[in-house]
Amino acid sequence: MTQTTSAPDHEHGTAPPAGRYDAVVEAAVQQGLLGEGHPVAGFIDTEGVRASVGALHDAFAATPGVLHTFAAKACSLIPVLRLLAGCGMGCEVASPGELRLALEAGFPASRIVLDSPAKTREEIRLALALGVAVNADSLAELRRIDALRNPSTTSVLGLRINPQVGGGAIGPMSTATDTSKFGVALRDPGAREAIVEAFRERPWLTRLHAHVGSQGCPLELIAAGVARSHELAEEINGTLGVRQITSLDIGGGLPVNFADETVRPTYADYVAALTAAAPGLFSGHYALVTEFGRSLLAKNGFIGARVEYTKDAGGRRIVLTHAGAQTATRTVLMPEAWPLRIGAFGPAGVPKGGPVLAQDIAGPCCFAGDVVAYGRELPELAEDDVVVLYDTGAYYFSTPWAYNSLPRPAVYGFRVAGPTGAVTFATVREPQSLDSIAAESGLAHVDALIERDG
Repeated sequence: MTQTTSAPDHEHGTAPPAGRYDAVVEAAVQQGLLGEGHPVAGFIDTEGVRASVGALHDAFAATPGVLHTFAAKACSLIPVLRLLAGCGMGCEVASPGELRLALEAGFPASRIVLDSPAKTREEIRLALALGVAVNADSLAELRRIDALRNPSTTSVLGLRINPQVGGGAIGPMSTATDTSKFGVALRDPGAREAIVEAFRERPWLTRLHAHVGSQGCPLELIAAGVARSHELAEEINGTLGVRQITSLDIGGGLPVNFADETVRPTYADYVAALTAAAPGLFSGHYALVTEFGRSLLAKNGFIGARVEYTKDAGGRRIVLTHAGAQTATRTVLMPEAWPLRIGAFGPAGVPKGGPVLAQDIAGPCCFAGDVVAYGRELPELAEDDVVVLYDTGAYYFSTPWAYNSLPRPAVYGFRVAGPTGAVTFATVREPQSLDSIAAESGLAHVDALIERDG
């Protein structure tokens, strides 16, 4: 059984960790994917991803016409996006880069939604030409679309509102506070009337979008935001005397339990909360769009990293690994908000046992705060051992930080065969080379700032 530590969960307690990925870690070491030459890598459970997508579709099975999109920012790797497209997902994008990735992964333009608070004219122009759905983030952006829109475009066009229902436990992840930068603030003086008028002036504006936030936002808060969006849609259609708003983009944001292996809340819990808060939401009167990311991928991935050294300082044991702020940025910078479970494995990739010792699990970056976990009780780690950072399938190894010019880690998808337990890997992203780092750092223009005579 894998030895792991969990962040405290005072409400639910922690479940004993199951060795879900023990064989995968051992196979990765034996096959040379983790070791001295490759000291850190990310891993994606492809069957786990399919199961999570299946759970999402099952939860909404009673409601026809739902477009489930994956938030590309949660794992912006083309092979992963391709896997999700094959599972029947659409894609939510928030930049020209993410749009390019979604198209390369094979998502039809009609199943892509563009959200962003700062879209350029060129981004809007391209989306409208392709037929990508666009959620305007402000009334000013609507006026920009007025000038760019060709009546022949097939893009579904919507407006994002901020329902201003408040924030969750993590402020930076809460997008429905009174002063959020996202959407049109619904409760500000005159805003509701301005929104209704915006729809009256634009018969082609047919979607309303709201997203309350993600990690740290309870289901009740998320549901309250969606309910306000639904109420507003009913009001607009009633005021205009026509069913102009035909779809609601209700965002995503299902939080992930990082304390143990339990999936909670579930998509079924989410649907139940929405049903209680907005009973008419699932009547079929409106087509629905969702934008889940973290909840689909987080528990279906992990980071493996080699222990390079251990040391003692001030009575504290410090374990220096190759997984730090460059690949677990949020955890390092906000450890209380983003705690991770840690697994301890020996040099051969086999789970470690024995007495536990409080140890700090630190990363390779050259700043003092590059620590992934403080004082975690684990079997004593030594050079050449392996640590595993669980629940990192979203927002971790897929979008690393280039601090210290550390190379991007390789990423592998894996499958575990049924009775035999054999593990097979597929390369999702190659490890970054030093040549690539140099090229991205301007090598082709090495003399650009050198003054030349004459």
